[in-house]
Amino acid sequence: MCFVKGGQAIGIGAGQQSRIHCTRLAGSKADNWLLRQSPQVLNLPFKSEMKRADRDNAIDLYMGEDYMDVLGDGNWEKYFTERPSVFTREEKAEWLSKATDVVCGSDAFFPFDDNVERAFRSGVRYIAQPGGSIRDQDVIDACNRHGIAMAFTRLRLFHH
Repeated sequence: MCFVKGGQAIGIGAGQQSRIHCTRLAGSKADNWLLRQSPQVLNLPFKSEMKRADRDNAIDLYMGEDYMDVLGDGNWEKYFTERPSVFTREEKAEWLSKATDVVCGSDAFFPFDDNVERAFRSGVRYIAQPGGSIRDQDVIDACNRHGIAMAFTRLRLFHH
């Protein structure tokens, strides 16, 4: 499962035993990439001497549940010239709700419509998948509910 935006892979879910777990993993990674494009992250006041790896790790912490590891007193001063505000759950949800034009490609069919529902939450508007599930109509109906264009490639690359 691969989520792509602007020709760049932004989330990949592979090696999972179920399609929905692949979709959730790829969607979660895509969400992180999308959040990194938000003004709250792009405008973080990093110290000029910050190394790239340290900056990337600080961003991951800032966007996650452990944000106080970089925003707490005695911590933020290591990374920033001034203490940034918390990137709230509501602000993250608002930013992600604006995501669009993400493409999802899958090497195996979508067996249930929950894959479409999860992909939609990460801005997916186009899906390419082999098709061939006995529930293809459920998947088509989910795409239609969300205005997602889906193409059946008829080429299944995953076999068990």
